[in-house]
Amino acid sequence: MRKLFCLILPMFFLFAGCQKEADTSVDPLGPEAWIALKVGDVTLEAQIVLTQAEQRKGLMYRDSLGENRGMLFPYDSPRQLAFWMANTRIPLDIGFFDETGLLCEVHRMVPFDTTRTVSRGKDLQYALEMNSGWFARNGLFPGVRMDMELLAEALRSRGKEPAEPGITRQ
Repeated sequence: MRKLFCLILPMFFLFAGCQKEADTSVDPLGPEAWIALKVGDVTLEAQIVLTQAEQRKGLMYRDSLGENRGMLFPYDSPRQLAFWMANTRIPLDIGFFDETGLLCEVHRMVPFDTTRTVSRGKDLQYALEMNSGWFARNGLFPGVRMDMELLAEALRSRGKEPAEPGITRQ
């Protein structure tokens, strides 16, 4: 009986450990995955950061960012947004979008600057960080729109259901 117990007990823990991992796997891609998005007529790849820890880290400690690559910060509801460049080595532009995907503001951000870049608008829901000058080089100025269907797919790929107003309104 003792031998049987010694054989069954480790199998129980092995099964329980596997089961737990399967149940918590809600984010198959993770924040490091590059996901296709579109602003105006320009396609880009972005990493989408969802958790507070992912958002706090942002693009810190990186030495470079591909030409059409960036980082998207989605929020659950519209608000005033604020970002800084602590420990960020790459000069960036940040575009602030409302819940419908309308680009409302673009701001330049300087490496290692701890001064907060605060949006003028208080009804913004998405921030997109790209290399400095990217928005202007691509002719993307306030008034263009992010493709909200692609955004919805991207959020779902990270295990997050998109907020309805931004997905259904055009």
